[in-house]
Amino acid sequence: PGAVTSIGDYAFLSCDGLTSIVIPDSVTSIGDSAFSSCDALANVTISDGVESIGDSAFEFCDGLTSIVIPDSVRSLGNRAFFYSALKDIKLSNNLTGIGSYTFYKCTGLKKIVIPNSVTSISENAFEDCTSLESVSIPNSVKAIGSSAFKSCAGLTSVVITESVTSIGDSAFSDCANLANVTIPNSVTSIGQWAFGSCDSLTSIVIPNSVTSIGDYSFANCEKLENVTLSGNLTKIAKDSFCGCTGLASIIIPESVTSIDDCAFEGCTGLTSITIQNSSIKI
Repeated sequence: PGAVTSIGDYAFLSCDGLTSIVIPDSVTSIGDSAFSSCDALANVTISDGVESIGDSAFEFCDGLTSIVIPDSVRSLGNRAFFYSALKDIKLSNNLTGIGSYTFYKCTGLKKIVIPNSVTSISENAFEDCTSLESVSIPNSVKAIGSSAFKSCAGLTSVVITESVTSIGDSAFSDCANLANVTIPNSVTSIGQWAFGSCDSLTSIVIPNSVTSIGDYSFANCEKLENVTLSGNLTKIAKDSFCGCTGLASIIIPESVTSIDDCAFEGCTGLTSITIQNSSIKI
């Protein structure tokens, strides 16, 4: 008989007694949900022949704590490790993107190195990875999707590289310990709730490349004391800084023509506002 070249969809779904699997180099694809809900699966060896790993392939693998994705893999499906027990992973150096919910609620994952081949981090990719302390975002990444790092309570610092042009809705919201964020000059838009409820954030510089910030983009950042707004921002969005009780002063640049409803609502520490555009609409 010929060698196995693919593992089909749902092939080993809910095989509760399966503890170990070695996938030979004859296999080029692992199908959707192929090993999903294999509660005891602790050891997985993927040989350097696999090119794609399907959606939910290792979803709900409660015993899987470590895995190496070989460089042959270019495609990693949505929810591939959703709710798994991963603590350590090495990603393929030829991976082109991190899919939706790929590592959602991998609460044991402490660090991730995203290879230079990746151009996008999709929505909810690392949401609720509560132990994630370190993430390296390479220069190849152009977009950070909605809720990509939402509720990553362990994150303390993030450097967003010069290649990124957009930060999605709620991308870093509810990152309670995120104290340092660097936004590069390549970013043109910051989504709704992008940094909302980042309780440890004390200072933010929004570079001149940014022309729009979404509603609630920095809402409820209670320790936020220093904000430098982009000189090309045209609008202060609805509730964008509401509840920022530590904010004492703000300079609204001349480029801003309107300040939306509740933009600074509940900023109880605000004592000084400088509006540089005399014809601004409030």
